[in-house]
Parts: sequence; C-alpha cells; structure tokens
Amino acid sequence: MIKSDIIHPQLLSSLAKTGHKARILIADANYSCVTNANPAADIIYLNFAPNMIPSTTVLEGVSKLINIEQATMMAWPDAFDNTIHQSYLDILPAETQMDYVERADFYGAVKSPDTLLVIATGETRRFANLLLTVGPVIV
Repeated sequence: MIKSDIIHPQLLSSLAKTGHKARILIADANYSCVTNANPAADIIYLNFAPNMIPSTTVLEGVSKLINIEQATMMAWPDAFDNTIHQSYLDILPAETQMDYVERADFYGAVKSPDTLLVIATGETRRFANLLLTVGPVIV
C-alpha cells in the first residue's frame, strides 16, 4: 500500500513519467482538456462534480511529489478579481517563478509536446488554469 497523500494510480504513474522541463496542466472546470492540450498528454479526470476536488487541492498534492520550477497562468482582464491567484502563490514554493501569458500563448504552451499531463479538476473559479514546469530533483 502506498503511503502518500495521493493514491490515484493513473496520476502517480503519469507524474512518475515527467522529468525536468516537462509540463503539467491543472485545469479548471471550464478548460477544454481534449482540444486545448497536447494530444499525447495523459488526461486524468478528477472533475466529478462542480467544486469537488478543486485545483488548489490538486496543486497541494502534486507539489509534495514533484519539484516545481515555474508556473504559468493565463492573463486575466484588469477588472477581474482573480481570487485563486493568491491561493496558488501561497501553495507554491516562494522561489517558484510565476508567469502570465495571453490566452493564445497559454493554449499554445499547453499544446506543446512538453505537456505530458493534464489534470481536469472541478474548480469553478474562472482563470484558474495553472501550467506547471517540473523542476530538477534537488539532492
């Protein structure tokens, strides 16, 4: 029996396949995981119901299993109060670089061959998609 906060077999297997510079998308409930992702990426559906298994829970679990070098979010309109942004910053290690890119560039990055894993969550907050770049193992 695995002694970990994450016991989802497919998720553990997919995370184990990532290496330095691989990308992982934690997708909100509005994201089109099939049409806006690398076709070869593993897609894990954790979106059983709205707000069930939010993206922050996924980020907390994933960040315990891999090193995160960089995070990227889709830029949001100035008038939009992106409440999840600070939650992500609170969870990510302080030294994690956070980038913000326009919608088309974000989709392009997720469609890149470097994106090996897409995790669909029940997160209903808008602009909650988070693209992680795996960091090296630090010994």
